[in-house]
Amino acid sequence: MGIVSLILGIIAIIIDIATLGTGGIVSVILGVIGIIFGALGRKKAEGRGIATAGLVLSILGVIFGLIVYIACVACVAGVASLV
Repeated sequence: MGIVSLILGIIAIIIDIATLGTGGIVSVILGVIGIIFGALGRKKAEGRGIATAGLVLSILGVIFGLIVYIACVACVAGVASLV
């Protein structure tokens, strides 16, 4: 569970950086799934550190994804109001 959370958190952050906001919803979904797996992985005695790292990366992926997505929507709305 911890490794899955870690991988999903890393993928969420990479999607945020690579797509610059257009893939924000995908990264938020992956981040939420990673948070669930990280929380489940922390309950087990083995792999607790990896689960914690996955939980942190997934939370960061969700936060960063939402911020970038909101900024992208605001930018497009601003440009649309000029036209």
